[in-house]
Amino acid sequence: MTSPQAFAARYDFPLDAFQEEAIEALDLGISVLVAAPTGAGKTVVAEFAIVRALASGRKCFYTTPLKALSNQKFGDFVAAYGPDRVGLLTGDNTINGEAAIVVMTTEVLRNMLYERSDTLTGLQSVVMDEVHYLQDPYRGAVWEEVLIHLPASVAVVCLSATISNAEEFGEWIGTLRGTTRVVIEERRPVPLEHHYLLGRRLHPMHVEQDGLLVANPYVVAMDQQEVRIRSAGRRRGGGNQRHGGRVYVPRREDVVETLEANGMLPAIYFVFSRAGCDKSVRWLRESGVRLTTREEAQRIRDRAEARSAWIDDADLAALGFPSFLDALTAGIASHHAGMLPVFKETVEELFEAGLVKVVFATETLSLGINMPAKTVVIEDLWKFQGERHELVTPGEYTQLTGRAGRRGIDALGHAVVVYQRQVPFERVAGLAATRTYDLSSSFRPSYNMAVNLVRNYTPEQAHQMLNSSFAQFLADRGVVALERAKQRDREALEGYRENLSCHLGDFEEYWGLRNEAKRLREADRRDREAANSDGIRSALTGLKPGDVIAVPTSKKGGTLAVVLAVREARPTVLTDDRSFFRLATHDFHEPPKALTRIQLPRSGSTRSARFRRDVAATLTSLHVRPPRKATGPASDPTVEREATRLEAEARAHPCRACPERQAHERWAERTDKLVQQIKGVDRRIKLRTETLARRFDRVLGVLGQLGYVDGWHLTDKGRRLTRIYGEGDLLVGEALAAGMLDDLRPSEVAALVSTVVYEARERTPLPGVLPTAPLADAYERLQRLWRQIRRAEDAHEVQICRELEPGFAGPVFAWTEGETLEDVLEETEMAPGDFVRNCKQLMDLLRQIEEVAEPDTAARVRAARDAVSHGVVGYTGVTMTGG
Repeated sequence: MTSPQAFAARYDFPLDAFQEEAIEALDLGISVLVAAPTGAGKTVVAEFAIVRALASGRKCFYTTPLKALSNQKFGDFVAAYGPDRVGLLTGDNTINGEAAIVVMTTEVLRNMLYERSDTLTGLQSVVMDEVHYLQDPYRGAVWEEVLIHLPASVAVVCLSATISNAEEFGEWIGTLRGTTRVVIEERRPVPLEHHYLLGRRLHPMHVEQDGLLVANPYVVAMDQQEVRIRSAGRRRGGGNQRHGGRVYVPRREDVVETLEANGMLPAIYFVFSRAGCDKSVRWLRESGVRLTTREEAQRIRDRAEARSAWIDDADLAALGFPSFLDALTAGIASHHAGMLPVFKETVEELFEAGLVKVVFATETLSLGINMPAKTVVIEDLWKFQGERHELVTPGEYTQLTGRAGRRGIDALGHAVVVYQRQVPFERVAGLAATRTYDLSSSFRPSYNMAVNLVRNYTPEQAHQMLNSSFAQFLADRGVVALERAKQRDREALEGYRENLSCHLGDFEEYWGLRNEAKRLREADRRDREAANSDGIRSALTGLKPGDVIAVPTSKKGGTLAVVLAVREARPTVLTDDRSFFRLATHDFHEPPKALTRIQLPRSGSTRSARFRRDVAATLTSLHVRPPRKATGPASDPTVEREATRLEAEARAHPCRACPERQAHERWAERTDKLVQQIKGVDRRIKLRTETLARRFDRVLGVLGQLGYVDGWHLTDKGRRLTRIYGEGDLLVGEALAAGMLDDLRPSEVAALVSTVVYEARERTPLPGVLPTAPLADAYERLQRLWRQIRRAEDAHEVQICRELEPGFAGPVFAWTEGETLEDVLEETEMAPGDFVRNCKQLMDLLRQIEEVAEPDTAARVRAARDAVSHGVVGYTGVTMTGG
C-alpha cells in the first residue's frame, strides 16, 4: 500500500490542507466528497485513489460527464501510468476495458451496474468527477443511480465545484455508503480580482470600507449619472452619448486591446451565443488585432495543420479551415459546441500552450475541460435559459470565473465584467460577491430504470432504493419547512376571518355568492378557450407542406403564409415578404384552414434565399383572400343563467347594505389569497411526500399496459428494454417489437432512428424531409406507435417519451448515401459540430439496438452505423501518449 506521506513526496510542491484531509480519509477506506473551486487541485485526491488501487492490485474507475473530458483524462493517465494500465470506455471508444484504471463516462458505469458486468470485479474505488452534474435536467439522474447501486464495499471519491450545501450532499452520500468525509475548500489557489470595464478603463468592482468590501462608490455614482443622462437624452430624442469617453460599452477589439495593454492575457471571453463567438473572431481579424509573434504564428500553423492532416482538403474547405487557421495564427479563436471536435481540441491545446491568447467561448467551456486563463471576461450577464433571457445566477458567475488564474503561473486571476447598460452596477457587484450554489436533484424514474430495477431487485428493495435518492432526501427535509409555513398561514387566516364579522349577516355567505358567480363565468371562459385551443392544435397538426393558411395579424384579417413543415403542432411557414418562422396555437384565434395548396420546389434548402424567393413569388400571385377574424364560441347559456341568479342573490343579501362593506371586502380578498396560498402549500407537500416510489409505480403501470412487465417479472420486450437507454427507450422497444427496421435499407434505418434521438436546437428547425417512400411509411408507423405510448402514459399520469423530430432524417440519409460533407452542411446550414454530435448520438443508439435486436435486424443496424461513421464523424479524439 502507498502511504499518504509517500504519495505526497511525489510532488514538487506541498499538498494543501484540504488535499491532505481527503487523502487521509481515503487511506482509511472511507468515501470522500471534495468541494473546491476550479483549479484548486481536486485531481490530486483522485490520483491517490488510483495509486492506492494499483498498489493493492485492485481497480479504480474514473468517471466524467463528458466524452471529451474522458478522452482528455485518458491521455493524462496513459502518460502518467502507461498504456497497459489504463483503459477507456465511452459510447465511441472501447480501449483496454479490463485495465486497472478505466476512464469512462458516468452512463457507462451506470450500464455496467445494471448489467452486473464482470468488469466490476476487483473494483476498489470510483472517482466521480464534476459530481455536481447530478442536477443536470437531462442526464443528472445517472449520478444518483450510480451512487445508489454501487456495492457498499466500493469507496467513492466525489469531486465537485464549490456548492453551498456540501454538508447536506455529503450527509446523503453517507446514508447510502456509510461514513463519508466532507472536505470543503473555499479558498481559490490563485486569488481573484473582479473588475468592471467602462469604455477602455478598468475599475475595481469592490473597495474596502470599514473593513468590509462594498461596491465601488465611484462606479456606482458614474452608473447612476449615466442612467440620468441617458433617460434625459431619450426624452430629448438624443442618441447614445459617451460622456467624455468614460461611460460606454466598448467594442470587443477595445476589450482585447485593453487586456493586452494591462498584461491580462491570455483570456477566455464568454459570449452566450455561438454566432456571437464566431462574429467576435471575425471582427477582431477585420480590425487588424494580432496577438502573436511571427515565431508563435508558425508554431500554431504547424500544430493545427498536423492535427487536421487526416481530413480531406475538400472537407477542410467546407469546414472553413483557412479562416479558422488565419485567426489561430493571430492568437484568436472560438470554442463552442458548433465546432468540429478536432478544431475545439486544437484550440484547447494551443491555448494551454500559451500560443492562442483570446478564446471567445460559450458557457460550456466553464465545465470540465482543463483550460485555465489569466483573465475571464463576461460580456453580458443576460443568458438565454431555454425559454427566456435571465440574469446569470451567482453560482453560474462563480463557475464562469473559476478558470481565471493559472496555478503556478499567475499571482492573480482577473474577472472582467463589461459595462452592462441593462443591469445596475450595484447588482453586478452583488453578483460577484455572492457565493451561493445549492446542489439540487433531477432524479426521476425512467422506463429503462424501471425494468432494470424489476430485473435486479425485489419490489421492496426497488422502492427502498428510490426512496434513498438525493431527490427524496431533499424532499423529506423540505416538507418540515412547508408544514411550518402552513401553520403560520392558518394562524393568520383566523385573524383575517375575525375582521369579516358583519352585524347585518353572514359576510362570508355574501362573498361566496359573488365568488361563485365569478368562478362559473371564468370556468366557462377557460372551457371555451381550451376547446378552441384543442381545435387549433388539431387543425395545425393536420396541415401539410404546401398548404396556404392565413396568419392573424390584425382585427380585419391576416396575411397569407405557406406551410413548409409541421412538428408538434408548430408549423414552419413562409410569408409573401419571405419571412421564415414557426407558429404556435397561441398565434391563432380559431382553427386555421388550408385556403389552397401550392407546389413547393423539389430541390434546394428551405433556408436558401432562392427557395424563399420562388415560394414567396408563388404566394404573391395567388388570388386568395384571408378570412375575417371570428368572434369565437358563445358562452354556455346554462352557466350564464346560474351566474346571473347568484349575482341577484348577492345584490339582495343584507351584507350588501353594510356601511363597512368595502373594508370587509378588502379582508375577504386577503382571506381568499391566503386560502389559495395554503392550498398551494398543501399541493407542494403532497408532491414531495408523493414519493419517487409512487411515481415509479405509475411508470410500471405504463410498462404493464404495453407488455414489458407481467407483475414483477420482465417479458421478452422488457428484457430487451433493459439495454436501451435514453428518452426514446420505450419507443425503440416498440419499434423493434413491430419489426419496423426489418425492411429498410441501412441509410433508411439511420434516418428513421434519428427521429427518436435528434433534438433540434435551432429556433427555426430543419424541415422533416423523408427522402424515400419506405422511410416515409415507416415514420408514419413510428408516429402511430408514439401516439399509443402517449395514450398509455396519459392513462397513468406519466409523460416521459418525448415526441419524434424528423429534422435530421434528411441530412443523415444524405450522409450515409455518400453525399459530401460540404453539400450536407450547405443544404442544412447546420454547424459542423452539431452535425457530428448528432451523428455520434445516433451511432450510440444504433449500437444499443444492434446489441438487443435479432441477428438479421442487428446486421442491418450495424450496416447503418458503419454508414454513418465515416469522414469527420469517424474521428474519436483519443490520443495515447506515454511509454
